[in-house]
Amino acid sequence: MCIFCKIAAGEMPCYKLYEDEDFLAYLDIRPLNPGHALVIPKKHYRWVWDIKDLDKYFLVVGKIANAIRKAFATEYVVSLIFGEEVAHAHVWLVPRLQGDGHGSAIDLKNVKNLSEKDMEKAKNKIIEKL
Repeated sequence: MCIFCKIAAGEMPCYKLYEDEDFLAYLDIRPLNPGHALVIPKKHYRWVWDIKDLDKYFLVVGKIANAIRKAFATEYVVSLIFGEEVAHAHVWLVPRLQGDGHGSAIDLKNVKNLSEKDMEKAKNKIIEKL
């Protein structure tokens, strides 16, 4: 099982934002900004475009992105689909914040070292807006 499958199965902890029968959203443990979230299908798919219910998946992605926008008072949430770093379908949602150090595009080397307290705070801010 891949690491995302283990998270979806509850075998590994996460800062859970949202969960339904098919999908899970949680904070990335190597955030590019506070509120950086991943949205995954609970069932293992290698690529996002392999997900059977893409319409339902992207409704969840939109719900989480809009909660992040409200939670961090930003209009700018970057959505990224790489699929290279973990072989399990996922969408990154990264809020862009004033002075976040990324310039005009997200710098993948600019990872933020957030404490557990800061991760919990970011999680709670987003959950309040769901």
